[in-house]
Amino acid sequence: MSRIAFIGLGIMGSPMAVHLATAGHLVTGYARTTVKATPLVVAGGRATTAIADAVRGADVICVMVPDSPDVREVLAGEKGVFDSAEPGALIIDFSSIRPDVAVELAKEAAGRGFRLLDAPVSGGEAGAVAATLSIMVGGDAADFEQARPLFDTVAKTVVHVGPSGSGQTVKAANQLIVAANIQALAEAVVFLEAYGVDIEAALRVLGGGLAGSKVLDQKQGNMLSRSFEPGFRIDLHHKDMGIVTAAAREAGVVVPLGALVAQLVAAAKANGDGGLDHSALLRGVERLSGRADKEN
Repeated sequence: MSRIAFIGLGIMGSPMAVHLATAGHLVTGYARTTVKATPLVVAGGRATTAIADAVRGADVICVMVPDSPDVREVLAGEKGVFDSAEPGALIIDFSSIRPDVAVELAKEAAGRGFRLLDAPVSGGEAGAVAATLSIMVGGDAADFEQARPLFDTVAKTVVHVGPSGSGQTVKAANQLIVAANIQALAEAVVFLEAYGVDIEAALRVLGGGLAGSKVLDQKQGNMLSRSFEPGFRIDLHHKDMGIVTAAAREAGVVVPLGALVAQLVAAAKANGDGGLDHSALLRGVERLSGRADKEN
């Protein structure tokens, strides 16, 4: 049993914190608004609106916030984790941020007497709720082994992929693949509908062949019903595609498909779809095809 501080109780963080509390850990959740902590409190955890209170006495500090500046503020800001946590505490950053920022924060954490793992997750809200996430972990191997029981509580696939920053690099690659798959599925759906094909039958047979994917399995329902309640918001995928393209440029790697998909995600955000699930890339295909009014 560990004493855990969980900072960030949003769509992903809340069910992850609940799983840890249900497993018997003493979990204190931090969120700016107490209503977000209700599921954790029901599961036996504690809620607070102060980071210093959340991390007091914690062995492990988990962070799940939207972007690099948010992680930096939570960890290195005034009265943040570095100012308030117990020396030697293990910090696990589940957020998806820039790899270079992850490396910088790991160095700062070590200088302040802490250990930091970058451990971004994949699987969306459904994976967080079902505890079937994939976690790609960067950092010290011994720290990874210490954290492994906690990872196994919230995830199905957990892999140590290298030193600090490696987890974020792998997550960037993940987001590139996911965005490209969603865009391809969206284009296929609009194409099939334009020809009056039985779309459910078509997707069923496509799913049984090489075109099958977890994206097809999990996102076809959103597209067919035009229901885009966020499991993973376009706003966040836009941020992630920026990480992909910037990191690729720094490494001298050409990602032409990634650059195109990044622009399509940016267009969806610019058209007001940022708060929708990333399966709403379908709406962009409809707009480009002159079918938006008909389908939406």
